[in-house]
Amino acid sequence: MPKVTYIESSGKKHEIEVDTGLSIMEGAVQNSIPGIDADCGGSCACATCHVYVNDEWLKKIPEITEAEKDMLDFAFEPKKNSRLSCQLILEDIHNGIIVNLPRKQG
Repeated sequence: MPKVTYIESSGKKHEIEVDTGLSIMEGAVQNSIPGIDADCGGSCACATCHVYVNDEWLKKIPEITEAEKDMLDFAFEPKKNSRLSCQLILEDIHNGIIVNLPRKQG
């Protein structure tokens, strides 16, 4: 069960164990992490689960798809390390992953 650290824009940290096979977005929603809206429920259709993946983890997650790139055009203040957390499915190798949340979604 990988541990995910969600860091709010205020700096407040939430360390949560999330079941393998769930997305980072699902872990946030199930644990009421503020800042992940997930309006579309994880179908890569809204950009309200936007996160910034800590640089050390970028090479350990799947490459971004064209659909996700297109949707990130609608995200608030996207950066080079922006991802949609609904597209990041957790495996045991992701234990300790850190994501920062933007000031607002969409």
